[in-house]
Amino acid sequence: MASGKREKQTDRGLYEWVQAVVCSVLAIVLMFTFVVRIIGVSGQSMRETLQNGDKLLVLNSCLCGDYRRGDIVIFQKPEFENGELIVKRVIATEGQTVDIDFAAGQVFVDGEALEEPYIREPTWLDEGLEFPITVPDGCVFVMGDNRNDSKDSRYEGLGPLDTRHIVGRAVLLVLPGETADLDRREWSRIGTLN
Repeated sequence: MASGKREKQTDRGLYEWVQAVVCSVLAIVLMFTFVVRIIGVSGQSMRETLQNGDKLLVLNSCLCGDYRRGDIVIFQKPEFENGELIVKRVIATEGQTVDIDFAAGQVFVDGEALEEPYIREPTWLDEGLEFPITVPDGCVFVMGDNRNDSKDSRYEGLGPLDTRHIVGRAVLLVLPGETADLDRREWSRIGTLN
């Protein structure tokens, strides 16, 4: 009798363990499908903030609410860059006017010069869009932090970005990419993004 009782307890314990594992896996799959995802950075357009190969934790767009200046967003536009995921920073939102003085390398939003400690160098590269430009409803104006090596909203083929193309907002650098010069990772860069 005692051995039959032990077998039932063992079977029940095994069943509960398998059930816990299945529920955990299901919860993780649902979370990475509907809440967050991990996305890799490809290219140099966000240097110095982000490096090629960095892995970002991205909050899905349905949970982001309104986008604000300074947000780092990931978007996909099929007709731009072969439909790849692209990472840029929001510079202005709907209704705001963006102007760029390419001679001085300065970006203005609603007539105020932006303080941009995150950029690699001043904005010298003109991509062809006519300025000033007012960001249309439902759109944001995005630029890379490495302004002179970035195709962004200054580019006529993109212009102000429809927020429906945004996949999500990057909230955390979870794994740094390898630095090109030292072939090592800079672990101190892990953390929240601003």
